[in-house]
Amino acid sequence: MNDLSPLRARAIWRDDEMLECVSVIPEVPNCATFTFRAPSGALFDFQPGQFLTLEVPVAGGAVHRTWTISSSPSRPRSLSITAKAQDGSLATRWLLDNLRPGMRLRAIGPAGRFSHLEHPAEKYLFISAGSGITPMMSMTTYMFDLGAEPDVVFVNCARAPSEIIFRERLEHMASRVPGIDLKWVIETPDRYHPWTGYQGRFNQLMLGLMAPDYLEREVFCCGPEPFMTAVREALAGLGFDMERYHQESFSAPAATELPLPEDVTPDEAAQAEIVFAASGKRTACAETDTILAATRAAGLNIPSGCTFGVCGTCRIRKLEGEVHMVHNGGISEDDIADGYILACCSHPIGSVTVEV
Repeated sequence: MNDLSPLRARAIWRDDEMLECVSVIPEVPNCATFTFRAPSGALFDFQPGQFLTLEVPVAGGAVHRTWTISSSPSRPRSLSITAKAQDGSLATRWLLDNLRPGMRLRAIGPAGRFSHLEHPAEKYLFISAGSGITPMMSMTTYMFDLGAEPDVVFVNCARAPSEIIFRERLEHMASRVPGIDLKWVIETPDRYHPWTGYQGRFNQLMLGLMAPDYLEREVFCCGPEPFMTAVREALAGLGFDMERYHQESFSAPAATELPLPEDVTPDEAAQAEIVFAASGKRTACAETDTILAATRAAGLNIPSGCTFGVCGTCRIRKLEGEVHMVHNGGISEDDIADGYILACCSHPIGSVTVEV
């Protein structure tokens, strides 16, 4: 299909089709934006702020890792993730070293509910650190593309000015739309480049200067867990309504337990059995084992990402039996009603049959 063909002639991309990399754009040190298209020409439909799970073919076997989509659904012909390698990174390091235009990867998603569209408001406050800027970039680009003037204070914290991801693109949008108010916070300036903005660690005083009306704003926060903890404590200490605070994290937050009868709980001494309907296999395990661990022990594979119930990559359908599931938001109530579970955080109670 011609890339310039009308949008109405195109289907919506689904994750049974591989993604083809079309560009790799360096951003800051150890960070790049990878842009994909659907080989079929399908369009991408998702909420700004959602994430995608990629199957990355690292040495030793494929792994599944989750990245927030940094592009906006208002630009549906392509989809981008922006990945920054940390010390010990495996999948991101592979992307930076190996992924090139023309290569294809399997993907799962999009998923997640960290989006301003889930929480409509007149005013927003986006607070991020490092690569936590990616969902904020997607949401801000979406607002910019709507054409109307938003009201968003955009705060990003970085080690140095040269490590602020998307700085030029965001400053361009802010120069065209007065309603995008950018605030950069850095730890140390770059050598030979004087810095006249905020410096140090984000704190309550900075918050009051950046957004004096913060009590009236819907707050979205993304970054390393210690950073988000500090932001939460700062807001709570100032009397902010924490019902209007939302964060995105791929480290384990407080878990949500699926309500079950009191007698339906894993027993360390009890044996369970998992029946795999599609493969015809079955395996015995303890009730305290997860479905994911038992599946791998049986020589079968379920794609998984975070392994603690956030990303939703390991979602499978339960056909029979009971499980005890403790998750962190990676599955919706509608999915649970339709019989789906997250294998990484579901424990079999007695005999359970799954569609694997």
